Amino acid sequence: MPVVGFGGFFFRAQDPEGLKAWYGEVLGVGGGFGKDESGQSSPWFWHPEPGGVVFEPFKATTDYFAPDKSYMLNFRVRDLDSLLEQLNARGIEIVTKDEWDTPETGRFARIHDPEGNPIELWEPPAQ
Repeated sequence: MPVVGFGGFFFRAQDPEGLKAWYGEVLGVGGGFGKDESGQSSPWFWHPEPGGVVFEPFKATTDYFAPDKSYMLNFRVRDLDSLLEQLNARGIEIVTKDEWDTPETGRFARIHDPEGNPIELWEPPAQ
């Protein structure tokens, strides 16, 4: 199989630099975050912790996220409760639902970036 991993996510934004800064400041996502195998960081690359990535097309009629959006980002997190406290302190609206959380899949919360793009925060179950 020639594909060996997820290489990037590119999307349109009204304010690309502002949105890039928001993702970095609020979620620690984007170039310059994390370090590669040799301990180096780069302004272009984000080096997330190793782990599985779900790649799953949804039906066009799904109600799992807003019908006017064609995608939803999902980020793996540690200590979801602490992150939600930080997001709440910034005034970011958070949605949680008991039915989203299971011992098999973990815990979930939803937020939106400043341009309304949906973001799912996922704390996988403890190993």
